[in-house]
Amino acid sequence: MATETAPQATESRLRAPEVTIVIPLLNEQATIEQLWEGIDGALAGAGIAAEVIFVDDGSTDGTMGLLEGLHERDPRVRVVSFKRNFGQHPAMHAGIVRARGRIVVTMDGDLQNQPSDIPRLVDAIRDGADVASGKRLARKDAFVLRRVPSRVINRLLARLTGAPISDFGCSFNAYRRDAIEPVLHRIGRQKFTKALVCSTGASVTEVELEHAAREDDSRYGLVKLVKLALHVLTGFWAQMVQWVGAVLAVGGILTSVVVAIWGSVFWIRHDNFPGPLFLGGLVLFVLGLQGFIMAVLGEYLARIQRDVEQRPIYYIDRELG
Repeated sequence: MATETAPQATESRLRAPEVTIVIPLLNEQATIEQLWEGIDGALAGAGIAAEVIFVDDGSTDGTMGLLEGLHERDPRVRVVSFKRNFGQHPAMHAGIVRARGRIVVTMDGDLQNQPSDIPRLVDAIRDGADVASGKRLARKDAFVLRRVPSRVINRLLARLTGAPISDFGCSFNAYRRDAIEPVLHRIGRQKFTKALVCSTGASVTEVELEHAAREDDSRYGLVKLVKLALHVLTGFWAQMVQWVGAVLAVGGILTSVVVAIWGSVFWIRHDNFPGPLFLGGLVLFVLGLQGFIMAVLGEYLARIQRDVEQRPIYYIDRELG
């Protein structure tokens, strides 16, 4: 049963292309042919020697059958198939760890990323950048449910990593392989590959990209976005619990003092202090903060459990190429 370890054949390394394109897929049979035509045309037009690694993340439609056909028609196409759905980031790891090119391009397979932009990302790496960060222009996603949370998360990551990037959520990026290897063991276990690489001090260039609307509904609902925000905080801010605890202590003490002073003044002036009402409000405030801390601690405990058990982040069913 194959897991995270990638084959390291000497012969394949000697024939390594300059660029490896990694594309996770989940039930994308409707877009695969069009996506491949766009990639093939972009590579041919720019004269880029590349391989394309499609990672089937447990699709239940005809995705794998189409990928088998692509592999048979074109030796540049390699395929990794998971036993079940493990998620986009483990799928990204499976492709990156098998990449042979010195430049690694990552992109989605839903046609929101335009294959014609691949040469621009590759050129940015050739010009000396460690990371060519895609920046989506005129995003077509829903404003409230996607773009607003994205802005909040982008600002958090920019502050926590110190990287001058405005769009951490864009998965259409290019990396110098030397820059990505130091954090390869964390990719898949930690979301936001771009933030991980940039946190090492890698040089970054932002590349403006076209962005198309997704034909079906987004797979990121409100619950997933909240979990993603918690993942960012716990993954890139090691001192979060200490800070939250300090804010809770200071806030709780100050609130208690203010309520005590206000209640005393009201009691003296009106001879009637509404204690139960304000006590209930204070209790609800403290319970809300405690709930937030429990959510944060739960994320940390889940991470500790995964690391202690050393469970593989995915299991591979088949590999082609």
